[in-house]
Amino acid sequence: MDRDDPAYKGQSGYNPFMLAIYDPWVLGFMSRAVWRCPIPEAVERYRRHLGHRHLDVGPGTGYFIEKAEPSPGTEVTLLDPNPHVLRRASRRLAAMHPTTVEADVMKPLPVPHGFDSAALSFVLHCLRGPDANKAIAIRNIADVLAPDGVLFGGTVLGLREHHTPQARAVVRVFNWEGGFDNLGDTADGLRQILRESFESVEVEITGSVAYFAATRPHR
Repeated sequence: MDRDDPAYKGQSGYNPFMLAIYDPWVLGFMSRAVWRCPIPEAVERYRRHLGHRHLDVGPGTGYFIEKAEPSPGTEVTLLDPNPHVLRRASRRLAAMHPTTVEADVMKPLPVPHGFDSAALSFVLHCLRGPDANKAIAIRNIADVLAPDGVLFGGTVLGLREHHTPQARAVVRVFNWEGGFDNLGDTADGLRQILRESFESVEVEITGSVAYFAATRPHR
């Protein structure tokens, strides 16, 4: 991705070193101590929504897909603008023979249509705001889902929502550094941009995180 691209900062921190410590640091410590969102709950959501043809947008290290234990024969496509992420996740999930696509979710997705499920886990808070801009990513994913497909994931909310003092401080720092762009992100705003692209929307808040599932994309 070009350094001048508005989306560059949100993904540039995922270098080999960060990916090496991501599971214990982000999924272990940060999720529990700062965001107050137990990772087993997120894994269970993956397990619940994962379809036969699955698109994972921003797969990180591949942790969630691996722990969700997809059924044999599940077709997994990993999409991310960062080649480090794709290499790390595809190695971890090698037994699933994933397809990797280096692409930006803010642009039309260069993948076949008809996915049964798509995950957007802990990605929206990294995308450039405001909500109208993040809605583009939602629409691009909706466009490649099957008529009964589901988009699911989670995102850290902004400062207008309830946070502990520690979480509020971390949100401010991450926005200042450029890794996050979510100061104004709210649960109501998330519902709105999901409803623009889907008929059915569910949003549930756990700690500082909004988990969501949206089905039946508008055509």
